[in-house]
Amino acid sequence: MKLKTGLLAAAAVTTILGAMWVAPAAHADDIQAVRMSQVGFETQGPKTATVADASRRPLPWRVVDASGREMAAGESVVFGADAASDQPVHTVLFSQVQTPGEGYRLIVGAHESRPFRIADHPHRSLQYDALAYFYQNRAGIEISADHVARPDLARPAGHAQETATCFSGTDKAGTTWPGCDYSLDVHGGWYDAGDHGKYVVNGGIATWMLLNAYERAQAKGGPGAAAFADGKADIPEAGNGVDDLLDEARYEIEFLLRMQIPDGVTLAVPVGVQSAEGPLTLTPIDVGGMAHHKVHDARWTPLPTAPADDRETRYLYPPSTAATLNLAAVGAQCARIWRTIDVDFARRCAAASQRAYRAALRNREVFAWDRFEGGGGYGDTDVSDEFYWATAELYAATGAEAYLTALKTSPYYLGGPRSGATATGDPGWASVASLGSMTLALVPSPLPDADRARVRANLAAGARAYLEEGWASGYGVPFGGAQYPWGSNGAILSRAVVMGLAFDFTGEWEYRNGVIQALDYVLGRNPLDQSYVSGYGDRPMRNPHHRFWAHAADPAYPTPPAGALSGGPNNQAMADEVAQGLSGHCRAQTCWADDIGAYSLNEVAINWNAPLVWTAAFLDDH
Repeated sequence: MKLKTGLLAAAAVTTILGAMWVAPAAHADDIQAVRMSQVGFETQGPKTATVADASRRPLPWRVVDASGREMAAGESVVFGADAASDQPVHTVLFSQVQTPGEGYRLIVGAHESRPFRIADHPHRSLQYDALAYFYQNRAGIEISADHVARPDLARPAGHAQETATCFSGTDKAGTTWPGCDYSLDVHGGWYDAGDHGKYVVNGGIATWMLLNAYERAQAKGGPGAAAFADGKADIPEAGNGVDDLLDEARYEIEFLLRMQIPDGVTLAVPVGVQSAEGPLTLTPIDVGGMAHHKVHDARWTPLPTAPADDRETRYLYPPSTAATLNLAAVGAQCARIWRTIDVDFARRCAAASQRAYRAALRNREVFAWDRFEGGGGYGDTDVSDEFYWATAELYAATGAEAYLTALKTSPYYLGGPRSGATATGDPGWASVASLGSMTLALVPSPLPDADRARVRANLAAGARAYLEEGWASGYGVPFGGAQYPWGSNGAILSRAVVMGLAFDFTGEWEYRNGVIQALDYVLGRNPLDQSYVSGYGDRPMRNPHHRFWAHAADPAYPTPPAGALSGGPNNQAMADEVAQGLSGHCRAQTCWADDIGAYSLNEVAINWNAPLVWTAAFLDDH
């Protein structure tokens, strides 16, 4: 989630010990020196723990079962100082233990782990709980007690009737917006994060990720292709004969289609890169076919606020080229998937996609600016990656030679995240070129065989770079360096998606093991001994920044359901009061607090939960 200026963060008390944030007193004693996944390990998969210990000599270790019988023994590997946590650590690899069971313990020197389990499919439930996040953040419908794990998670519909017109008036930087003479029915879709805003650019990448998980499973075949078969997820659409992953994605796609502007509309919008300070210059242009960037409240709602209790006026905010290309990309993806499921819906998606693409070609430099109250900015003044992504999706959907010709003019053509001159960058809402390359590598199309081989090789090269960063980390996380951005957990799991596809393309098990390392990190193998996923592990995230899952702010509101991913450590944009209290006192991986007021550390968001669905489903598919 992008910075939310103006939001009042709850006051928080933090304790600093050396360079590490220490959990509130109720949980401080729970932090243990042996850090590992708190969900468990695959029977035949890698099993790794990191142990915080300053010894410069290897430590003896042994694994015992629930009865105390020794199952394996050895010596730790001294890693030394871990830059991202400022901790001296050891690594223990105990993959030779391959008997399923509960109650195992790892004893390393004077340290002992909590009991852990070994199972064939330890992440099976996680894929469904992570997907349930999206249903529970739907706008426009009641969240029924029939489809949630606890009665307190049910709620009335928020914004059930949402017809909005364009924002008019003066923004925070002095630009006067004239508004528009139309309104759009933009009900439905997912609330983006902890607030009630709905954003096309974040909705685009989150939807793409869920649909890519579906396409990847269908391409591979086998049991994974039916992981979300009709009825597997607990959603209202279950029983309609359509894969539940597709049903959930369609709920957002319908909203994205509603954000498209009718033909023949002229609006005054900012064109080109302008100064970040002071009023913008607005130019009247034909915006027909473009997508409004977002819809949200005129002012930030207080914490907590149930969606049905939101009384703020909601507006459409100006269209952007980035949002328009997100619609073009996801619309094309929709068209090719639904053409054998619902031909009328597929045609709607195809028509909207092509209209949006033409509109973006006509208006290449209409950018979003973070100048409005009540919502995140999601500004992006380089949309070359969005053009590549949308063109790749349209090519995969149509096979039209014109799209391939356009693709070959892109600086990202066939690039992987780290593939030199054509590098796409890591996947993220503001860096989507890698999504185009993943589609070209995965989806059947007339792409020449040599080009498909090249893009797969480039993706695998990027995945190997991630692996190497993991090997250089004391906690094995494939995210090197000491700079952890807003939403670092989502960034780590998005890298895991690239590694997962690299495994599919090459069959090299190191890539699959890299996905496990990434998921192990967010599930507890980290310097805070913290599972960043609610409802999972001995120390799960409990207090997300969320306006309805807000028990920490008001006991009348519920705690979060299982399966919500915290944004995670962030030492780059420490915007809220909780984070500011940590700034200068924490290393990258320890700049986090389980605090409802810590929106720059502990918010939840659709673009972070989507790769959690992808990776959990990927690991279960074996």
